[in-house]
Amino acid sequence: RARRAGPPDGGWGWMIVAGCFLVTICTRAVTRCISIFFVEFQACFGQDYARTAWIHSIVDCATMLCAPLGSLISNHVSCQVGIMLGGLLASTGLILGSFASSLEHLYLSLGVLTGLGFALCYSPAIAMVGKYFNKRKALAYGIAMSGSGIGTFILAPVVQLLIEQFSWRGALLILGGFVLNLCVCGALMRPISLKEDCKTAPEFLEQDYVPETEKQDLKRMSIRSSSIKLWPHECLCYCSWKEYDFLLMPGFMVLAVSILFMAYGCSPLFVYLVPYALSVGVSHHQAAFLMSILGVIDIIGNITFGWLTDRRCLKKHRYFCYLFAVGMDGLCCLFLPVLQSFPLLVPFSFTFGYFDGAYVTLLPVMTADVVGTSLLSSALGVVYFLHAIPYLVSPPVAGWLVDTTGSYTASFLLCGFSMIFSSALLCFARLAKKIKRTHLQSLTGNTALKQHIWTNGAIAYSVTAELDQRDVGFLAMDTNSFSNR
Repeated sequence: RARRAGPPDGGWGWMIVAGCFLVTICTRAVTRCISIFFVEFQACFGQDYARTAWIHSIVDCATMLCAPLGSLISNHVSCQVGIMLGGLLASTGLILGSFASSLEHLYLSLGVLTGLGFALCYSPAIAMVGKYFNKRKALAYGIAMSGSGIGTFILAPVVQLLIEQFSWRGALLILGGFVLNLCVCGALMRPISLKEDCKTAPEFLEQDYVPETEKQDLKRMSIRSSSIKLWPHECLCYCSWKEYDFLLMPGFMVLAVSILFMAYGCSPLFVYLVPYALSVGVSHHQAAFLMSILGVIDIIGNITFGWLTDRRCLKKHRYFCYLFAVGMDGLCCLFLPVLQSFPLLVPFSFTFGYFDGAYVTLLPVMTADVVGTSLLSSALGVVYFLHAIPYLVSPPVAGWLVDTTGSYTASFLLCGFSMIFSSALLCFARLAKKIKRTHLQSLTGNTALKQHIWTNGAIAYSVTAELDQRDVGFLAMDTNSFSNR
């Protein structure tokens, strides 16, 4: 297959966006709607908040923990095969969950199996969008990631109606059939081959950014393998290692640490928004409607932030747009405990949903800016892997705080401060980088101003152009007088 010089920024790329849009509906929207089952699971199995919250935690954790596996299958087998396999696993988990007789059964089926299926679909689909778009990357991601919000807006009331009509078991069974649409999404993911992708060592040697020492290593491997026929194996090992060398980049390390705190802060709200609303006297339908509002405003955040940050005036400031969005979500969580009626919770859903959509859209764009397009699939696998532990721990911790204190206040405050710290960490890292760059520039400028003069016969040489004509004339006269002696 011929390699393209760069992403096409259109054509079949819009079908890739459509496929990723459906993937986010079937994965992230369905995961969010599991919180609507929270009260039903609690009533059916007679368990407390902390134990019931493990279901949502395990789904999210398995999805993110196994994200590198999805990237590995996508890189070395096929993105289409990985997404189709993930759709089958996720559907099987939901269907088996509808026959659960205990929470432990739900942990394995709805948690582990469905989460694993979602992992095989989510990061490869998002990475494919990055391969097809460059100039309009943020807009493409905004449209693709808006599937999470649209899916939540539509599925939240639908799931509530399904529970009322068919019980939670029937609702899970229907969701299992719906998630099979991931197999259709996988069929849309036509692979593309770009020149910047390094699949073989000879192609890797042609890249300008490869250090000379690594080129020499690969050349020695090539010479040695010509006699013992081990080139394909060594090339695969070397390129597999190169897929993850971004882990040592300082910019990616700071981003990774901030993601841990951001993921801890954002997860519990989707689990406890509906139970919290019910606890302050909001009806079941109104509580489900709050999730719908959050979902539809999430769409607006996805698309508008994606479009705005593609504009020339904001394209260079995507980093700070991301920080602002995460920080605003943190502030929303801090104010949530004082909002104790439906009219007050509606503006919260608007604000939190908008900025949630904003930073979700910008996260893969920022990752691509840090590591490049050729390593985006592997990097996204690691980025979503980093969500795993916070997603696993934060809902049960929040539930334990609710059980211990009898209030949601401590849980929401912890979430808010965690997200604000994530934003502040990236802000301080950027400021430190800017100060360091300014310091280096000042040092370079001072060095350039130093004047080194030497003589060769009757001519005076200067390494800089900083001397004015008087200084040059003086030096020439002094040199001539010295040579006449």
